[in-house]
Amino acid sequence: MASDLLTIGASGARAARSALDVTAQNIANANTEGYVRRSVSLEEVAGAGSAWRQQDLTLAGVRVAGVDRNVDLFRQSEVRRTSGDASRASAELQGLENIESAVEQARPYEAVVGFEAALRQLASDPLSSDLRAAAIGAAQSMAGAFNLASSSLGAVGAGATFSANAGVEDINSFATQIARINRNIARTGAGSSERATLLDQRDNLLGQMADTADVSISFKGDGQVAVRMGGASGPALVDGINTGTLNMSVQADGTLAFDVDGTAVTIASGELAGHASTLTAVNDARTQLDASANGIAAIVNSSQAAGVDRAGNSGQPLFSGTGAAGLTVATTDGAALATAPAGSGAQSLDGGNLSALIGALDSGGVASGLSNSIYQLSQRASDQQMTSDALGAIASGAKIALDQQSGVDLDQEAANLVRFQQAFQASARSMQAASDIFDTLLGVGR
Repeated sequence: MASDLLTIGASGARAARSALDVTAQNIANANTEGYVRRSVSLEEVAGAGSAWRQQDLTLAGVRVAGVDRNVDLFRQSEVRRTSGDASRASAELQGLENIESAVEQARPYEAVVGFEAALRQLASDPLSSDLRAAAIGAAQSMAGAFNLASSSLGAVGAGATFSANAGVEDINSFATQIARINRNIARTGAGSSERATLLDQRDNLLGQMADTADVSISFKGDGQVAVRMGGASGPALVDGINTGTLNMSVQADGTLAFDVDGTAVTIASGELAGHASTLTAVNDARTQLDASANGIAAIVNSSQAAGVDRAGNSGQPLFSGTGAAGLTVATTDGAALATAPAGSGAQSLDGGNLSALIGALDSGGVASGLSNSIYQLSQRASDQQMTSDALGAIASGAKIALDQQSGVDLDQEAANLVRFQQAFQASARSMQAASDIFDTLLGVGR
């Protein structure tokens, strides 16, 4: 093995040049998202002596052993975990706020209160055509408010479903890209700049995947990764160069179910989990809204059946349809309101049946129950806001810790530029000194 001064100086110059190149890459990518700081790993070039003097050591300079990424797998894992939790909380918060807005802007509570107020006014003059028309108008407004609230909830659910479907497509796209990177990693040399770039791309994709859904990641010795959905025991989405397919289905109640190639998975974090939670909340809100609409329709129609209208005929149902979406007013004729008790004659001033209806609405707690449901929606959104803020702060702290460990410090890189430039110059000086020595030796015999 050559160990002359020129060879040693040349090896030092090559090593310093490689270190300068890597330092320049670090500086150029200081603000690149997902870039991990690189450093050059150097090792001494040494070899054993001759066959007769194997204990001797021949020194021949330095060489680049590889390009290392300044990465901490534990901190990366923490960033993925906390970011996934924060993404779920943020998506869930957005969904809850949309649900709250959908119900509040439709104003079903105010419409129920307005209908009850119209009935109380009618009680003061049961035969008044104007008051009867006002009561019918209030009933129509109430039905319209329930219809609008249900329609708005449907729009919230459709938006969450659309976003979830986009998330599923993203996950499958990430899986395909990670499998491709796994293949390329297997083809690159360990410690090469090409592999470092591929590993940066891989980690960036894994981070985006964790933001979207609950994934469990395991690393192989050659840098390839395996990705499972729904925890470490879940089905494999990526295994080497092989990929599975994440599928989403909408259940009868509007909620979501997920599977990987037919194997059901439960997604506990990421935006997909937040969208799934939103659809569950939409279903809960619709159930409560339907219960209120059905409850008030049942009370009013029961009261109608127990009394007679202004013409003395048996009262007919005022509301038809079921649920908040189907609630409609069956008649536009105010005379059809059965204000008088059964057995009363036409044009009866007896408002006993109307009073019983007002009492039934009060005791049934339709308005108060609806108000409580809306308050619970508001309270849940408020609580979720605090949760989202807390998880967002935790995720931000984890990312800061990772950036401090694996990010580029421009001050440090500036110092490295000077250090490696000096090392390059020193190696060049040693080669110049060797050349001068050889020239001197060659000139001795002249």
